[in-house]
Amino acid sequence: MRAAQRRRVPAVLHVILLLGLAVLAGCDGDVSEAQTSQTNPVKVPGQQPRQHPTQRQVEPKIKLRATNHRQSRDVVAAGWADAPYNYGPTVMIEGDRKRMWWCSQYGAAKPAGDDILYGAAKTLDGPFRNAQGRSGPRAVFSGSRKGFDAKHTCDPSVIKVKGIYYLYYTGARSDNHNFGNAIGVATSRDGLTWRRANQGKPIVTPSHSRKRANAYGVGQPAAVYLDGWFYLMFTDTTADAAGWNGAGQFLLRSRDPRFNSGVEALTPDGFKSVPHTAAPRESSLVDAFSADLMWVDVLDAFAIAHQTKAGTTLTFWDRDFTVNPFPPVSIRGPWREGPGLVRTQHGHAPLSEHDPCGTVPLDVIRATENSDAPTDMRHFGMDLQGAQGCVDPERALRVLDGYTFPSPERTMDLITDGKVIRVDRRSVAEVLAKRVLEQRPEQLPELPVAARLRAAAPIFHSPNNSAGVVLDDKRLWLLGNPGMAAALKRLNNSKSRTVSDSSWDSIPRGGSLG
Repeated sequence: MRAAQRRRVPAVLHVILLLGLAVLAGCDGDVSEAQTSQTNPVKVPGQQPRQHPTQRQVEPKIKLRATNHRQSRDVVAAGWADAPYNYGPTVMIEGDRKRMWWCSQYGAAKPAGDDILYGAAKTLDGPFRNAQGRSGPRAVFSGSRKGFDAKHTCDPSVIKVKGIYYLYYTGARSDNHNFGNAIGVATSRDGLTWRRANQGKPIVTPSHSRKRANAYGVGQPAAVYLDGWFYLMFTDTTADAAGWNGAGQFLLRSRDPRFNSGVEALTPDGFKSVPHTAAPRESSLVDAFSADLMWVDVLDAFAIAHQTKAGTTLTFWDRDFTVNPFPPVSIRGPWREGPGLVRTQHGHAPLSEHDPCGTVPLDVIRATENSDAPTDMRHFGMDLQGAQGCVDPERALRVLDGYTFPSPERTMDLITDGKVIRVDRRSVAEVLAKRVLEQRPEQLPELPVAARLRAAAPIFHSPNNSAGVVLDDKRLWLLGNPGMAAALKRLNNSKSRTVSDSSWDSIPRGGSLG
């Protein structure tokens, strides 16, 4: 975080500035990008960050090609006139909306301090506006006036799991509280009205393994949900494995979004159970500040985005964070601070609309200018081509969930809940699918068909208005909403009827459609 009223760097850090760094001590000081990279960091003998010892490079089985470099023509998001800076975004694709939360400082918001702003847009090129689509975003989360985040809230990372939005953020009590930054979490049903979780207490605090000139503490979280685990990556300038300037990214995971139980930390020997989130941090994933994290289904790998001289560099890791399965790539363009990866609700990479198995769209929004503080956020991106995301049948079923495309027998295949449903009529498949491909993916192997939705398949309604269709496996496959039942009745020449609770419960269940 960077409070608008504090610009000067303490004298003890002038040596660091001479090395090209911009490090602000104190709870409101943003840990700015140190212009370091994993391949060419600024080094001081005897003070190197301890990287994950089991990390190893492997010769990639496939070679990825960077294509379609892109950037917005104009600034995509900014606050009102009294918001002097805008940076540190988290970006979510939700339906046909692009939603973004970021750090700024509104004079009208109380208390006076860093605020989290919100805006939405139809495209990544913006402009990102308030919830009503009118000009200007609005502050949706500010200091609590008490507790660890009394004055400042910043560095949002938002994911949505089972209908609940989780906002992980940096909080600070005041402007000059050494090691005062800590990470909190809030929840929401709409992404606009937030309620502090964990009784308003931080979920991650500084480890205090070492005291350094950079007294920022812990913050800049990045959250991902994968296979029932909440992953949380963050900066901790006090960690034993942090670099000499405080740089370093550390990782925790838990099945509890509040990280109160079952916490595991990434250690030199992989993930290990730890008694609490402030346990010593022994492994840094990358020598960087203000990084972002996402899971890339098509590559079966995590990606960490951080700023380097090349732009936004993405470093890839396998599921266990032990192997770099692909070499780093960089998204071009001027940068200043805090790349926010464009992600899905769970913090995953979005799929390509036309080539979901072979192309990975990589997009970020980041601050590009520095007047008094980072501001002027713009969109940058590129595509990685050459992925083989559907060669493995199990991964193909994950990647293509919700897709429909032509089957080998002039019908349509719909992938849902990890199963292939063969649908006789294209119009019906289009109602049930999230996306439609005109051609079957070339890489896709033959997959077993779980059931077939034939013309005139019967539709049943329960007394409480749930609906399902019986496929040729004699099982009831639940429909996502009553509108789908009405569409199937019309397009599939199906007959529907309402049955009693006992009859409804007696029909064997398949999965879900739509």
